[in-house]
Amino acid sequence: MSLTLGHFLSLGAILFALSVVGIFLNRRNLIVLLMAIELMLLAVNMNFVAFSYYLGDMHGQVFVFFILTVAAAESAIGLAILVLLFRNKSSINVEELNELKG
Repeated sequence: MSLTLGHFLSLGAILFALSVVGIFLNRRNLIVLLMAIELMLLAVNMNFVAFSYYLGDMHGQVFVFFILTVAAAESAIGLAILVLLFRNKSSINVEELNELKG
């Protein structure tokens, strides 16, 4: 049995749906929200790599490296903000963090 494009796209769709469910079910813990966003980016990257492989084009795989770089920077900045908020408020409950409203 060989893996086809449909298998990879199904896996990407399942990961994306899991992350959307994680965002909608858990709106209180900021760490879980950040992990769900990262899972969403990884699901999109899975689709990019699958299409790139099956079309024989390297542009999708190169684009994934840029997305992973931005995701790593976003994670580092998000965790730094989270640490500062935890030091000031002693909580990471999203409902208690009303200082970030614009």
